[in-house]
Amino acid sequence: MAITLSIANQKGGVGKTTTAVNLSAALKAIKKRVLLIDIDPQGNATMGCGVDKYTLEDSICELLLDECSIQKAIIHVDESGIDVLGSNTDLIAAEVALLRGENSEFKLKKAIESVASDYDYVIIDCPPSLNMLTINAFTASDGIIIPMQCEYYALEGLSALMQTIEKIKETTNPELEITGLVRTMYDTRNNLSNEVSLQLQQYFSHKVFKTIVPRNVKLAEAPSFGQDAISYARSSKGAISYISLASEVLRKTSVN
Repeated sequence: MAITLSIANQKGGVGKTTTAVNLSAALKAIKKRVLLIDIDPQGNATMGCGVDKYTLEDSICELLLDECSIQKAIIHVDESGIDVLGSNTDLIAAEVALLRGENSEFKLKKAIESVASDYDYVIIDCPPSLNMLTINAFTASDGIIIPMQCEYYALEGLSALMQTIEKIKETTNPELEITGLVRTMYDTRNNLSNEVSLQLQQYFSHKVFKTIVPRNVKLAEAPSFGQDAISYARSSKGAISYISLASEVLRKTSVN
C-alpha cells in the first residue's frame, strides 16, 4: 500500500511545488512507483511535470466532482516515469462544491485508496492556504513534509501550520504526523538563514531533514522546460539534494 505524503506550508514562496515535483522524480529515480497529485488550483506542479494544465480533459477537479474516476484522470509522464493527477483553475469550482457536500473532506482519501496498491508513494502538492482542498489532502495523508525557507517569518508560518495539523488530527485523521521539515532555497552566505536553521534544529531536531536544498539555477530553470530537475540537470546541486531527500524519506517511512 502507498505511503501518502502532503507537501504543505501555509506560507507561499517556500519551494513547496519545487519540492513536490522533485521529490516525486527523485523517488522514481530510486525505483519507487510514484503518483503526484496537484491539488493547487494554480496547477504549477502539473506544468512543472510537463503536463499542459490548459488542455486537461479530466483532472482532480472532475474527480472531486464525481465526473470521472482517478484512473481516468491520471497521466503518465514518460520522461520522469511518474504518474500525475493534474490540476488547473477549474479546481476552484470543485472547492466550492466540496463546501456544500457531506463528508466531502474524505473524497480524495477514498480516491487514493482505489489505486493505493499501484504505488509506493503518493505525493500531494497542497495550496498555500487552509481550505477544503488542503483538508482533503491532510485527511488522505500519512504524513506531511514542510518545506521551510530559512527567513524571518518562517517560524511564524510554521506555528500556524502546526495548529492546522492538530485540528485535522482531532477531526478527520488522528494518524496524521509531520514526516519532516526540509530547508529550501538555502544560502549559506546569509547569516539569517544560518540562524533560522539553528532555531529549527533546536526546536524540531528529530523532525528536520539533514538534506538542505540550496538556491540553484538549474532547479529554478527546470519548470520552464516542463521538467523536474533530475530530468533536466541530474548532476546539479538541486537535483542531487532532492535525491538525498528521497533517500531520507525512504528511511523515515520504511517503504521497502
